[in-house]
Amino acid sequence: MTTSPARLLPRHPGEGRALPHHGHGAYTAHVDPDMCIVAAEPDFARQFDRTSADTCGRSLFDLLHPSCPPTLHGQFARLSRGRCDRFSERMVGVGRSGRVFSGELTGVAVQNLDGRLAGIVVQVRPDAQPPLLGNDPLPAVSRILLDPLDAQILEGIASGASTVQLAARLYLSRQGVEYHIRLMLRRMEAPNRAALVARAHSLGLLAVGQWPPRVLPEFVERER
Repeated sequence: MTTSPARLLPRHPGEGRALPHHGHGAYTAHVDPDMCIVAAEPDFARQFDRTSADTCGRSLFDLLHPSCPPTLHGQFARLSRGRCDRFSERMVGVGRSGRVFSGELTGVAVQNLDGRLAGIVVQVRPDAQPPLLGNDPLPAVSRILLDPLDAQILEGIASGASTVQLAARLYLSRQGVEYHIRLMLRRMEAPNRAALVARAHSLGLLAVGQWPPRVLPEFVERER
């Protein structure tokens, strides 16, 4: 018999505090230890262009873009193994229509009455960036052509690589990597790295369903 989300208890006694309050724009769902959504408030489902009924029964990862950093999967694994009680991580969500948006995802481990992990409370707070919500026009595709180095950096960001890792991989300084990232952020009108990846996917720059992420050849300048 599945435990009702209303009866879930915090992992440790005395930790009955609510998730961090973000005001309007923070939406909650409950997932079981296998990451299947068992309850979702209507506004949570609406962020993914779905109803609560259509959202329940799906894996949480079905609602997240493949570009989400591997650390997000690792954070949920740590919650499930009891190595932490909560986390907050950047995310990129995908609506049913293919609309993408960036935001912050917070997870909190909860127990049932016998002290075992019963599930995880998930809260999603989308970024307040109209361009990512599909209301404003995206940059013209004809203007998006990356040089090979920028393409490699974008692929690295989409796979969750840090600035230090990219610098070592591409034989650049950290400042050099950050310089190229700032140029791409400005060019694609993205406020942060998660938004940059969302933009790239919405423009079709990154191959769908491919890991590690790869920029499609038609969006990479040919070396002369």
